[in-house]
Amino acid sequence: MFFTQRRASVEEPGVAWVHGSRIAVARSRDGITWRYDGVLDGLDVPEDGPGPHTHWAPEVIWDGARFRMFLTHIRGVPDRWEGHPRRIRQLVSDDLRDWRPLGDLELSSDRVIDACVARCPDGRWRLWYKDEADASTTWSAVSDDLEGWRVEGQVIGGRPHEGPNVFELGGWWWLLVDEWRGMGVYRSPDAISWTRQGGDDAVILAEPGPHPEDRTFGRHGDVVELGADEARLYYFTHPWWDGSELGSVGDRAARVSAVHAARVRVVDGVLHCERGVGTG
Repeated sequence: MFFTQRRASVEEPGVAWVHGSRIAVARSRDGITWRYDGVLDGLDVPEDGPGPHTHWAPEVIWDGARFRMFLTHIRGVPDRWEGHPRRIRQLVSDDLRDWRPLGDLELSSDRVIDACVARCPDGRWRLWYKDEADASTTWSAVSDDLEGWRVEGQVIGGRPHEGPNVFELGGWWWLLVDEWRGMGVYRSPDAISWTRQGGDDAVILAEPGPHPEDRTFGRHGDVVELGADEARLYYFTHPWWDGSELGSVGDRAARVSAVHAARVRVVDGVLHCERGVGTG
């Protein structure tokens, strides 16, 4: 598991605690019990200048020959949200430990984060991402070889969201987006055209889970397929914060995060999600 390692306990100006994060690694034999395995080095390039820099939301895939990571990269440690580019950087590795940067992707703006990549039924690779310059909506880009990318346009609009995650399960393609109240669910036959499951207000992971540290809605997740009709959804939440006083990100309880897991199943073409499978 590759994840954003937050700096929840630092005392620095503004939202500097959100930035300066590293990409950490955890290992597991069963997908439930995890062992922390340190952080990754080598994710920056000389053009970034002296660090530390900010690393977010790693997406790791196997392309048939080697591993590729699509990483949100921000230069430095900004103390505010606005005024600095966010880019998606591609890296490659043969062993999941040592990574070599290939460069930053030219996408729809310089405010792009949260990559997800999959090979689609048309044989092409697609990258889904959040474009903050377009009211925090989901866009896509397409590639034949994972090297050259062409922006296709907005995929999911409407309510602002982040963290798109795409996977195949139960004979359908699914796209989850974090709406900061739970996750919106979209279904597709081809990973190109999407229809929302339920109405505009329908979400999964809206209610707390049974674990005492799974007290509020699930955020930005990733799915691991376990079979033809079942998968495990890993998501993060705030173990010491029940979601009250939503603007209180200055409180350490609202910064600390933990990873939990939920069971995902497809029944009659409908995606169902059950919290409480395990925790990280």
